[in-house]
Amino acid sequence: MRTADFDYTLPPELIAQVPAPKRDQSRLLILHRPDGRVEHRQFTDVVDYLRAGDVLVLNDSRVIPARLRGHNHRTGGGFEVLLLEENQPNDWWVMVRPGRRAPLHTRIDFLNRRGEASDFHATVIETNTEGHRRLRFCGANDLNAELDDLGEVPLPPYIKRPAAGGLDLERYQTIYARERGSVAAPTAGLHFTQALLDRVRDRGVEVCHVTLHVGLGTFAPVKSGNPAQHVMHAERFSIAKGTARAVNMAKREGRRIIAVGTTSVRVVESVATAASRTVVAGAGRTRLFLHPPCSFNVVDGLLTNFHLPRSTLLMLVSAFAAPGETRGRDLILSAYREAIEHRYRFFSYGDAMLIL
Repeated sequence: MRTADFDYTLPPELIAQVPAPKRDQSRLLILHRPDGRVEHRQFTDVVDYLRAGDVLVLNDSRVIPARLRGHNHRTGGGFEVLLLEENQPNDWWVMVRPGRRAPLHTRIDFLNRRGEASDFHATVIETNTEGHRRLRFCGANDLNAELDDLGEVPLPPYIKRPAAGGLDLERYQTIYARERGSVAAPTAGLHFTQALLDRVRDRGVEVCHVTLHVGLGTFAPVKSGNPAQHVMHAERFSIAKGTARAVNMAKREGRRIIAVGTTSVRVVESVATAASRTVVAGAGRTRLFLHPPCSFNVVDGLLTNFHLPRSTLLMLVSAFAAPGETRGRDLILSAYREAIEHRYRFFSYGDAMLIL
């Protein structure tokens, strides 16, 4: 199967620039895997498709204000810096734009969110083959403590407005986000309100959390003609003993595991053993790339958004639509065509799909 097989054409007006007026007012497309049947509902109706005994797995990673702005200390030229991964306090791998103007030893002086000069600066101490820079920050004991004043919400590039404040500070974050570390939101969870999660629990569904800190690699397009040759960026994850225990007990008893978002799928499947179909608690880094015709050891249902063409996310949902086969791509793109006909909104702030 080729990368080009995961392409599609989307009318520009269906790219969701802003979220629905309220979190739970998105639309929901339900794709039934056994026969390819599609239903159209409102997101609040997701409760009707859950049943007592299900385990709902949420990614509780919290988006950090990862986009910083500054200028070259020597020339005054402007820089945009996106934090990617912390090595230790004040030591980060970042993406710098324009990167060609930030060679080794370049000093960058940072502005705060209001565009004023701050006490923070950083020096480029290393580069890698991907063009990323390693920065050593100065100005405080820990950059993390200053990010709320320095950084902006790292919105996807197709959203053109500035994100220094306002709507995106609250909406580009799940209501259950706890563990700081993502540079992009696990967007399938953006639809939930606390009231809706309470209804889910009242139905007898057990709600559990995992953590996967979403990096840019999740959204990087697959450029190789053969998806199997694509190398995923490593992302940090953790799964607590309580979550592992709940998932394993449900599997033993024949109850369903419903993952909210592709990131939750990747955590659970990264720590799953194929022989016993159980998961192991712990923390680590995953490069797991799920694409047709792979199989899934644990997850039985997936709640997700509508994804970018040629993305690893689209390939994952295609694999999930028909595990162990290649026809899942056709099922998903057929559902996408119907979503386009029904004017569903796509991407991070778009509508949702439930695959069962």
